[in-house]
Amino acid sequence: MPADRKIDYIELPARDLLLAKAFYNSVFGWQFVDYGPEYCAFNDGRLDGGFYKANLNATTANGSVLVVLYADDLEAVLARVREGGGCIVKDIFSFPGGRRFQFADPNGNELAVWSEH
Repeated sequence: MPADRKIDYIELPARDLLLAKAFYNSVFGWQFVDYGPEYCAFNDGRLDGGFYKANLNATTANGSVLVVLYADDLEAVLARVREGGGCIVKDIFSFPGGRRFQFADPNGNELAVWSEH
């Protein structure tokens, strides 16, 4: 059941839905359900979202929100992002409370991964 006044769903654009599904499944283990040729939903094990077909991308440079994922082993996830075809936008850096990096997925969407370790 959805929680009152909590983030419930996130949608991101993708020029290539097959590429998005392959990347996020291999790097983060997300599961997908297709809803026609222009939309696929995902579940990351906790949160639901989707990718819609569009020639756009979500980056902080164009004012997009930054979706931040969590990882116990930041270096291992950074390596998986690179191996999966992602591009590191900001290498690992420290901030109060932890460390993080930012990456662009193969469709150009910018996300971040943080760890308290």
